[in-house]
Amino acid sequence: MLRALQRRWNAYKYRFVPWVALNLRRKRRTLRYVPESSQDKIISDEDVLETLLKIFKALFINDFSRQAHILALLPEIKCKYLELPTVEQKQSKVNSWNHQSQHVFSPEEVLFNTLGFSITRDRSSLVSAGTGVFVTKGFVPKGMVVSMYPGTVYRKHEPIFFQSLGNPFIFRCIDGVLIDGNDKGISRSVYRSCSRRDQLGPFHMSDESWLTAALQNPLAVGQYVNNCSHDPPVSLLVFRMKGIHPKMWDGGKGYLAKNRWAEAGHRVADQVPQYGSSMLHEKTIHEKAANVCYQEFDVPGYFPVELKQYLPNIVYSHDIESHLRCVVLVTLRDIKQGEELFSNYYTVVS
Repeated sequence: MLRALQRRWNAYKYRFVPWVALNLRRKRRTLRYVPESSQDKIISDEDVLETLLKIFKALFINDFSRQAHILALLPEIKCKYLELPTVEQKQSKVNSWNHQSQHVFSPEEVLFNTLGFSITRDRSSLVSAGTGVFVTKGFVPKGMVVSMYPGTVYRKHEPIFFQSLGNPFIFRCIDGVLIDGNDKGISRSVYRSCSRRDQLGPFHMSDESWLTAALQNPLAVGQYVNNCSHDPPVSLLVFRMKGIHPKMWDGGKGYLAKNRWAEAGHRVADQVPQYGSSMLHEKTIHEKAANVCYQEFDVPGYFPVELKQYLPNIVYSHDIESHLRCVVLVTLRDIKQGEELFSNYYTVVS
């Protein structure tokens, strides 16, 4: 009973104003400060647009033979893409737009070949944090769009009460716009309904694949990026275990956490020596500082219609003319292969 209440509280507390106000004072290291909303951008909107167009075009070209229904209605678009060398190479492998065998890269491979890195969801390195996002291949330079926050976009006046219950994936923009990045329950049904509502024949105005395990847009995992850790440094005692292969204990990392034994009610000195070990050294693991930040981006009206199928966002109401709001995650420093992405859940505009 208590555990169930704790889980519900953990999911709700980020929308409970007194808790948020208290933790803004207590956990200042997890905050990001900007002087005003206009200075919240790490990179320009032009750079964000350029990156999105670059990866979306690469995804479109990689799946070129399956875009026949779109290109048949837009011959000028077809001619534009056929002029690209990569498309000419792929086109030589097909005959009159018939589907024939050809090598098609996975979306993750396209991301790596285009931007020089790939990301994926996996178990977070933070205790009890659940799923996290990791750079699995390549290198991400500072100031690069590394992920997108998918979901249904709600304006201030639009209903989101029932979708918000027990939902930790609701992102609030500076102007009050909300993005529901939950891929389950009511949120999932709402997104699919809105996406299919806005579909124009063969033209998809948004990407639904982020609701599944098979992502069409490999960047659409931003809702799983965890908040940076504000915990104090953890002291680890590193041991060499005699007669025991490292992969048989502690995930193959080769060390035992001092506080892990302490939480279990044991002393390290009482437990480790029985395995015939020798201590090598003490290692300190510091807090997980933020290496990415959120940046709002409004999709311009001239965004190519054939590439909208990769946008992981859709508006809740389509009767109001406005630009589609997206949120991208931009790197604050260089990020290497194997590192987990951490963000600041709170941005304070002073």
